[in-house]
Amino acid sequence: MASAPTAAVPEQTPERSPSGPVPFDFSQPPVIEGFNPLPRTKDESIKDKFLRKTKENPFVPIGCLGTAGALIYGLRAFHQGKTRQSQMLMRGRIFAQGFTVVAIIVGVFATALKPKQ
Repeated sequence: MASAPTAAVPEQTPERSPSGPVPFDFSQPPVIEGFNPLPRTKDESIKDKFLRKTKENPFVPIGCLGTAGALIYGLRAFHQGKTRQSQMLMRGRIFAQGFTVVAIIVGVFATALKPKQ
């Protein structure tokens, strides 16, 4: 019996990089599933950003100014020995801080519920 010549089939091996798999390529940003970064439309200065944020939620700066004012006047009254007035101003400061925190939370919810443009 004569055997028929068979064609030699070269073995196929998967191609590998010489250093093995790279867990993270530092030349590219990481890919995070479900996250699409929004491109910056324009670079804005600190003043422009402050004005934009103030227009979006004007109660936060009002609360911050109220907190700072109550603190300054309360410390001044404490320094002058007016303990009752100092106590009342410190309570006012706590109220103003609470107002500011509530304004921030309301602003976050309003921003989250606003339809995307």
